[in-house]
Amino acid sequence: MTRRSNKPDTTRAAKTPAFERERHNYGAWAKGRFSEAVTVTGPGKMIFLAGIGAEHEDNGKILYPGDFTRQCRYAYRKLKKVLARNGATMADVVKQVTYVTDIRYQKQASECRRAAYGDALPAHTFLNVSQLAWPDMLVELDVIAMVPLK
Repeated sequence: MTRRSNKPDTTRAAKTPAFERERHNYGAWAKGRFSEAVTVTGPGKMIFLAGIGAEHEDNGKILYPGDFTRQCRYAYRKLKKVLARNGATMADVVKQVTYVTDIRYQKQASECRRAAYGDALPAHTFLNVSQLAWPDMLVELDVIAMVPLK
């Protein structure tokens, strides 16, 4: 009978190489707008974040009702904080879904996203929905990030 140990295998972890992340654009029109594919090769920790919006971090109250740009900027600031608490940065995001309550916010949402990510744009899906979790929410972000194992 073989016994399993609950101790981590530090020899294996020490030999594990970092992963490689590549962003790809196959159509010229997508360059600077989003990455059409992001590939991740190698071991790492995946971080799934959902429902990042303009809810105040302490009381849940929706901030900046009716002001899409301010809600969007706040959501990205909050996203950066949550990523940092999990050992990641915006450059570690590989996939994002943006939900908005009005398709007319598409241009503002794109500008906000580009400002937050710079050149490290993740694969991205943009969806118009009839309503988000709370009546005054205008934008919500879901992301997947990946960082190397330490």
